[in-house]
Amino acid sequence: PTAINAQIFMGEAILGGNISQVDGDEVYGFKKLGINAGAGAILPLGEHFTLGVEVLLNQKGSRQKAQSNDSIITGEYKLRLNYLEVPVLLHYNDKDRAYFGLGLSWGRLASIEEYEHGQKINTTTLDGPYDRDDINFLMDIKLRVYKSLLFNVRYAYSLKKIRTREFDSYYGNNTWTRKQFNNLWSFRLVYVFNENVSKRARREIK
Repeated sequence: PTAINAQIFMGEAILGGNISQVDGDEVYGFKKLGINAGAGAILPLGEHFTLGVEVLLNQKGSRQKAQSNDSIITGEYKLRLNYLEVPVLLHYNDKDRAYFGLGLSWGRLASIEEYEHGQKINTTTLDGPYDRDDINFLMDIKLRVYKSLLFNVRYAYSLKKIRTREFDSYYGNNTWTRKQFNNLWSFRLVYVFNENVSKRARREIK
């Protein structure tokens, strides 16, 4: 029992992508694609619950194609926010076939790329205007595909603003201010290591 208990933790290899938008940026729709990839560890809590921690590269942002043929004000917009992120989730295990989870994540902004009307904006992680920390609420479901391979769908939303921005009309006669929040769906494949060892360990410690 002692040898098995030492291996009760499971590992995860994670690879997938995001579709995202930034609420409050005057650009609408989940049109920005990004990477969601990393590794994780899972601690079983009895038969029906697990606690998971991940370390991810998580790309968020916003995108809009050109809305006009104007040579200056095209309406084109692209924002990529690259985060190093640590999600923590509690999952309910439904007969080892489906896992339903809730949790929180903390993300540290690693780099930014921002373009307006086709022109690059000189935005940095140090000078702002984007907050360097992003705290998210998470909802998560994992479905078993084959043996230790799972398909994962996750929804995430910022609990605090990532930026406050002032907008103005094209003619400059009207201004307004909006707070901005990350809003995204993730679709991932998750491969679990040591899963059979962990199940055997739970039986041994009963």
